[in-house]
Amino acid sequence: MGIGLPGGFLLTSDRIESPDQNLNELNLLLNVLPKHITDTINSLPNKSDLLEVVMDLGRLPEARLINENLILDDNTISKDDLANLVQKIGFIGEDNRAGIEGTLHRVSVIRNRRGHIVGATCRVGRAISGSATTIEDLIQTGKNILLLGRPGVGKTTMLRETARMISDDLTKRVVIVDTSNEIAGDGDVPHPAIGSSRRMQVASPQLQHSVMIEAVENHMPEVIIIDEMSTTEESDAARTIAERGVQLVATAHGNTLENLIFNPTLSDLVGGIQSVTLGDQEAKFRGTQKTIQERKSWPTFDIVVEINSWNEIDVHENVAEVVDQWLRGYAIRPESRVSDDQGNIIKTNDTIRQNQQQNGSWDMNSRKAPLTDKQPLQKTFNNRPVHSLEYKVFLFGVSKDKIIAAQEESNISVTISNELRNSDIVLTTKTHYRRGSNLVKSAESTGTPVYVLRKNTFHHILDFLSTLAKEQGIDTSYLRANDASTQSADSSEILEAALKEAEDAAHEVLNGTFSVQLEPQKAYIRRLQHMLIDRMNLSSTSKGKEPYRSLLVYRQ
Repeated sequence: MGIGLPGGFLLTSDRIESPDQNLNELNLLLNVLPKHITDTINSLPNKSDLLEVVMDLGRLPEARLINENLILDDNTISKDDLANLVQKIGFIGEDNRAGIEGTLHRVSVIRNRRGHIVGATCRVGRAISGSATTIEDLIQTGKNILLLGRPGVGKTTMLRETARMISDDLTKRVVIVDTSNEIAGDGDVPHPAIGSSRRMQVASPQLQHSVMIEAVENHMPEVIIIDEMSTTEESDAARTIAERGVQLVATAHGNTLENLIFNPTLSDLVGGIQSVTLGDQEAKFRGTQKTIQERKSWPTFDIVVEINSWNEIDVHENVAEVVDQWLRGYAIRPESRVSDDQGNIIKTNDTIRQNQQQNGSWDMNSRKAPLTDKQPLQKTFNNRPVHSLEYKVFLFGVSKDKIIAAQEESNISVTISNELRNSDIVLTTKTHYRRGSNLVKSAESTGTPVYVLRKNTFHHILDFLSTLAKEQGIDTSYLRANDASTQSADSSEILEAALKEAEDAAHEVLNGTFSVQLEPQKAYIRRLQHMLIDRMNLSSTSKGKEPYRSLLVYRQ
């Protein structure tokens, strides 16, 4: 029988810690708190949802639970309350953190300018078996994995469970570099939640990089686990360890891969970026300016996992490729994974992020999702085979989203090339061709065919694909058959109506409406809606689950 946990985890009884054990460990934390605070917490019906207790001098004590914050007492915290707390906990290190021996709890203190303690955050530590099931297949690959996420989202919990899975389930030699004793708890004996992994404690946070190297040189690990990488020295040490053939699993603060790319201290973990000056010929072939940004080296970590919540993550399985695509301004699609209430892992590639070259940021609101069964756009030719043409098409002034939409509509696909020199055809518009662009001239000088569209519209691109298919001897009469024409016309009308709806919603928001929810639409239509909303300097995001996913429009 399964047991439900906060965040949507469902764990079987043979993989979850005893409720009595969790309660006993929570009581050990409550025992170090003032009695009047402990009594209030014990009276709470949702005591098991406790995340942390905040005690600041001269303020009311506060309990932070999963879904609410509560004031615990009418009396403010005194110096005696803090002094008694400090006496009951373990040694407070240079990072102003301490623990309770035999548990995973953490007490972090705040000091004034004279070094006196004036506040404390008592955080509940939990070992949640099954919290790493969303990345279990990634762990088994043996590749280096970096976990990203905001504070409190569950990075350390997932890292702790990862250490247990690798050491017990995969029977590998695992060493944990535990700088603040947060992974394996306080005391000389590590917490059983890490399985058979070994733990190396660190005397000072500034020495973490040295202990990382020491672990490799002295203890022959197959895997090293590191929490909270934050300095250049640690980044360099991680690269050294990776070059020695040891698997790395680590965490770092940052919501997305973009945060890491722009972090000068840690960007080397994903390869780093540098400015490169191209030669005239190379710049002409690429169709770019001469000075561009490129990845500096091979990433230390092969896989980046962005933890959005306890049960939802985004995965970048090929960091080198993703960083290259992002630097060139192309859209990237991380794999979204969600753990539902039954413990099933649902995987979708429905998130699109775009590096807007003018400001160097991702469009975090652009999303793609599965089709919904409420939409008339389901009237596609799903019973026909997809014709993959052996053409590499370079787009110049033509919307990539529209050619993707045309491919989905016609079941005729081509390869969209990112470089002119590797392309078989250049597809552009009449307007761009008349301007006499250097890129078009370069294509013509090398003998690359240039196909000119009258306009950058869905139907003109559809005609282009039909022409290519005919050259390959493919029958495209279905595109002009009565039923197909009707369906194509219907799809065109639905597309126009959807864009009109998005535009009307944008005007409503600009006129003062807080947010507007649009009707569910097909994936590529939502992409076009996102682009339209973005051009009007508003934000949009996809909401809902299959099969009712749709856009929400709001101010930035």
